[in-house]
Amino acid sequence: MDRKVKMEDIANSLGVSIVTVSKALSGKKGVSEEMREKIKDLAKEMGYQQSNSSKGLKEGRSYNIGIVVPGRYFGKYVSFYWQLYQEVTANATANQCFTMLEVISPEAEDNPEIPLLIREKKVDGIILMGQPKSKYLLKLKDGLNIPLICLDFYDKDLDCDAVVSNGFYGTYVLTNLLFSRGHQDIAYVGTLLYTSSITDRYLGYYKSMLEHGLSVTEDRLLDDRDWKTGDVVGFPFVFPDKMPTAFVCNSDLTACSLIKALQKKGYEVPKDISVVGFDNYLYPGLCNIGITTYDVNVREMALRSINNLIEKINNPSRNFGISIVEGNIVHKDSVAY
Repeated sequence: MDRKVKMEDIANSLGVSIVTVSKALSGKKGVSEEMREKIKDLAKEMGYQQSNSSKGLKEGRSYNIGIVVPGRYFGKYVSFYWQLYQEVTANATANQCFTMLEVISPEAEDNPEIPLLIREKKVDGIILMGQPKSKYLLKLKDGLNIPLICLDFYDKDLDCDAVVSNGFYGTYVLTNLLFSRGHQDIAYVGTLLYTSSITDRYLGYYKSMLEHGLSVTEDRLLDDRDWKTGDVVGFPFVFPDKMPTAFVCNSDLTACSLIKALQKKGYEVPKDISVVGFDNYLYPGLCNIGITTYDVNVREMALRSINNLIEKINNPSRNFGISIVEGNIVHKDSVAY
C-alpha cells in the first residue's frame, strides 16, 4: 500500500514550512496567491487528501487548546520550556486556535487533581509539556476524556501520543564527537529516571561508550538535580576522585552549572575538561562560555504537537505514537580542538 502523502511531503518538495502549506490548503491569509496555487497543484499531483482538521479550519472551526506544564519547568533559568511554550502558542494561533495555560504547582503534583481546564471543560484538547510526577500522570489518565499530546516526554503508563526530540541520537553523536577529539574517559551528567528524556540521552551516551569498547562505572554517572524540586542551578555535584576528561550533560542548563562547579575547583573548560550540553537554549548571560550542544528543533516539535492534536480532536481514534524530531550539533567553545 502506498504511503499517505502528508503536508510535510509537500512542504519539503517546495522548500516551505508546513505552516505555509496548511494556510494555503485551508484558504487562510499569509500566503501569496502564486505560492498558494503551487501548493494546491502539487498537493493534487501528489494525491494529498485533506485531513478532517484542515477541512474544519477552512470552514471556520477553531479549538481551545490547553497547555499544562509543571511549574518547576518554568523556573527563571529554564528558558527551553519558555521557548517551547511560545512556539506552541504561535503555531496554535496560526491554526486559528486559542490556547490556555495551566501551571501545575508542586503541591498539585504531590496531591494530584485533574487540571482545572479539563474539569471545567474549557478546552478541546491538552498538550502536556514536560513530564510531571508519576502519581499526577496516573490521576490524569484516570480522569482524561479529551485528546492529549505529551510534549518533550513520553510515559509507558500514560500510553499517549508524544512529540520528543531525538535525545538518544543527540547524545550518541555528542559522545562520538568527544571520542573524535581524543577523549577516552567520559562521564554522563543527569539524574537517571527523573524524566524519560534524561534517561534516553544517557542511553545514547551509553551506546557510544559500548561501541568504543568502554564500560560505564558508577562514578561516571553524576546526578544533576534535586529529585523533589527539580532544581539544577546550584546543585552540589559529587565529583569522583579521578576526574574524567569530558562530561556529557543532559541539558545546557546542567552543563552551565557543571562548568561553574568545575571552575570553582580550579579546572578550565575546555583546556582541562571538555563539556557538552543539549537543547541549545540557555538563559542569556548565565554561562561565561559557549556550550557545544545538540540543537533541538523547537519549532518543528511545536508544529507537530499542534497538528497532531487538531487531528485527534477531529478523529479521537487517530494515533500517532511517538514522533521523534531530529536536531543537529552546534559547535561552540566548551570542547577542546
